[in-house]
Amino acid sequence: MMTTQAKNKKTASRALITGITGFAGSHMAELLFHDGFEVYGIARWRSNKANIEHMNGKIQLFEADLMDPHSLDKIFLDVRPNYVFHLAAQSFVPASWTSPSVTLETNVVGTANLFEAIRKSKIDPYIQIACSSEEYGLVKPNEIPIKEDNPLRPMSPYAVSKVAMDYLGYQYHHSYNMRIVRTRGFNHTGPRRGEVFVTSTFAKQIALIEKGLQEPVIYVGDLTPRRDWTDVRDMVRGYLLAVQKGEPGEVYNICSGNAIKVGDMLDILLGLSKTKVKVKQDPERMRPSDVPILQGDCSKFHQATGWKPEIPFEKTMEDLLNYWRSQV
Repeated sequence: MMTTQAKNKKTASRALITGITGFAGSHMAELLFHDGFEVYGIARWRSNKANIEHMNGKIQLFEADLMDPHSLDKIFLDVRPNYVFHLAAQSFVPASWTSPSVTLETNVVGTANLFEAIRKSKIDPYIQIACSSEEYGLVKPNEIPIKEDNPLRPMSPYAVSKVAMDYLGYQYHHSYNMRIVRTRGFNHTGPRRGEVFVTSTFAKQIALIEKGLQEPVIYVGDLTPRRDWTDVRDMVRGYLLAVQKGEPGEVYNICSGNAIKVGDMLDILLGLSKTKVKVKQDPERMRPSDVPILQGDCSKFHQATGWKPEIPFEKTMEDLLNYWRSQV
């Protein structure tokens, strides 16, 4: 007689996450495990696994590289997942200026290799690919808030790579009938966000100053851009709903619908600390070109899935700062 445990193992949906050791990937793994999925992940051998150490024994990790098609082929033949969440990427915009070729190869060729591995395995999973609001790029004032049919005018090599990845998803759906849902996530942040990203850069500096490990000066880049931030825990919930209720072949914005100036975000973080600091601009933190405002319209996604953000931005900032307080 089959035990309840064996039955659950047999009927549980299998989800595979690329980039599982990363910021969004680790939160995605937590959500899926909590919802009863069997969770598998792909990571390069040199990946820092600190973000998923607390999930030891709850996920099954495979060492592979998106640049190595053979390693991907074997994983999909072995795991045969019902759902694939493609979150692996070179995702730091400034790095795409210094290493444009690496960014394009990782994000575009890596995605093509992934799609080919899935196609050759003869499985038919639902696939979510994490595209980006950076694809919209140079948005005109009369185009705010941004809808999915807005023209794409990418303003960085990273954004160009995401446009190509996005359209690969569109092409593979129509050419091979693969069940690919494209999500254009706007900025998201929260605990475990990498220190090179602006919200974490500020939060980590505040935590260092509080402990006397840095002079009381916050080094910043351009504080004028406005960004549409969503908590990462709300974002990955959106990724899951995208494959459960979204339409394959479609593209969906996932965003809060509110744009906050980078300088105002810094003020929120400073308001959570009693430390008095000076703010100083660092020329090294300035970009060759930047997008003045990214503010999205997620009404299409809300209508399709019922998703809406639940975690207030102030709570996200508090959790992020507390995370860095525990790390420094």
